[in-house]
Amino acid sequence: MEQKVFDPTVQKALEQFKRLDEKITHYSSVIGLVDWDQKVMAPKKGRRVFAKATGTLRTEVFKLSVSTEMGDLLAVLTSPENFVSLNGVTKAKVREYKAYYQKSKSIPADLFQEYSILTAQANDAWEEARANNDFPHYLPYLEKIVDFKRKFAEIYGYEEHPYDALLDEFEPGLTVKRLDPLFAKLRESSVRLLEKIQNRGKRTHDEIFNQSFEIEKQKEFNRFILPIIGFDMEAGRLDETIHPFAQTVNTGDVRLTTRYIENNVRSALFGTIHEAGHGIYEQHVNPEFEESVLQSGASFGIHESQSRFLENMVGRSKEFWNYFYPHLKSYFPKQLENVTVAEFYRAVNTVKPSLIRVEADELTYNLHIMIRYEIEKALISGEIEAKDLPATWNQKMQEYLGITPNTDRDGVLQDVHWSFGGIGYFPSYSLGNIYSAQILRTIQKEIPDFYQHIGNGRFELIQAWLKEKIHQYGKLYTPNELIVKATGEELNAEYLVEYLEKKYSEVYGL
Repeated sequence: MEQKVFDPTVQKALEQFKRLDEKITHYSSVIGLVDWDQKVMAPKKGRRVFAKATGTLRTEVFKLSVSTEMGDLLAVLTSPENFVSLNGVTKAKVREYKAYYQKSKSIPADLFQEYSILTAQANDAWEEARANNDFPHYLPYLEKIVDFKRKFAEIYGYEEHPYDALLDEFEPGLTVKRLDPLFAKLRESSVRLLEKIQNRGKRTHDEIFNQSFEIEKQKEFNRFILPIIGFDMEAGRLDETIHPFAQTVNTGDVRLTTRYIENNVRSALFGTIHEAGHGIYEQHVNPEFEESVLQSGASFGIHESQSRFLENMVGRSKEFWNYFYPHLKSYFPKQLENVTVAEFYRAVNTVKPSLIRVEADELTYNLHIMIRYEIEKALISGEIEAKDLPATWNQKMQEYLGITPNTDRDGVLQDVHWSFGGIGYFPSYSLGNIYSAQILRTIQKEIPDFYQHIGNGRFELIQAWLKEKIHQYGKLYTPNELIVKATGEELNAEYLVEYLEKKYSEVYGL
């Protein structure tokens, strides 16, 4: 987009702003690489100092983002007479930095550094606590993180609920007032459909997964499918970690991780497809946005829509397995010897309340998110404390899913998010499900033979559509602007309700 020529003062401000944006983005890219290394490669004995070094780097980025220089540049560029003449790309960059600056400028740098070091150390404490089923080991770190997030919520400011301030970090503009009715509707329909399946559904044969699937073969199959579904292995890689994640260093270096379990082939398989959705999004961002604040996804909810779309709408579809099942069978001929593709498809879509979120089926997954959402709201408002979490968690699992974890490892310790301060993140997953169903409805209108392409192993047209409508824009648009631009309407949960009802009625013969 062409930029109007301004007077020398404004032109100089634009040049300084561009340099500052590049500097912050470069630091952030290095921090991303460090985060990946700490979780995937770093030896345990070096992690304590590693955490302090990461904290120092994050603090430098924070200082630049709330510096006097940034404040002065934003003042010039957001003045009505100047802002109106900026091109769309520059306006979006200014919007992003202004939002962060206004929220965070009152946080002292030493407080932010303390928090950054804490979260880096908390990741190791969480890993150890999870491995040893030892919540008390993790508790002191979690208590401090919750205290920090409560402080930050007050500094950021909010109109109605303190949790709104944290939600806004992940999904700009989202509030408890907007989210509660969305989730209530989804919860009601999910519980009703779950009861129908449990009472009248034809049994699926997911016991086929209760056997050994050699991990090396799982790795080979994952590397086989990634380029076919659209992930560029020359601009990324796949590694192993405790909790799957995707990490972007830049659009030409996007790193996926997954977790392998020998007697649960579904875990790494769908975990990898999920993370590939994140990775493909980042690889497809317009190269013009490289080295700027716009080089990432529009929001965490939009990002999750891409991973949940690929994992579920595509990866759990009948057509996907019509194409890929013969290949999977060639990797595991003994395990799948007497299993038809129809049986396999129904098995991977089994609905069964389970303890672990990342291994949950499409239907009960949203109930897992609602448990975490309600816990986080109560934590930030002070209704419960960190020490109450194991009991609260187990109570809500029983209430929502009818099962109770026997260990904290399978309960409150299963997710990494709180260790890095991601309170407010979890709703993004269900928002991603809602967005993805809305996107599916639109893509099927525009590409009527959408599923036929999948059945033929042809993902190019689908990925081109996603790139054109969503991926290329990075952070150019707000999440609400982007979903309206892509689908013609604002977020609508009805499409997810309809999708789940239709799919599982077919799978279970309801």
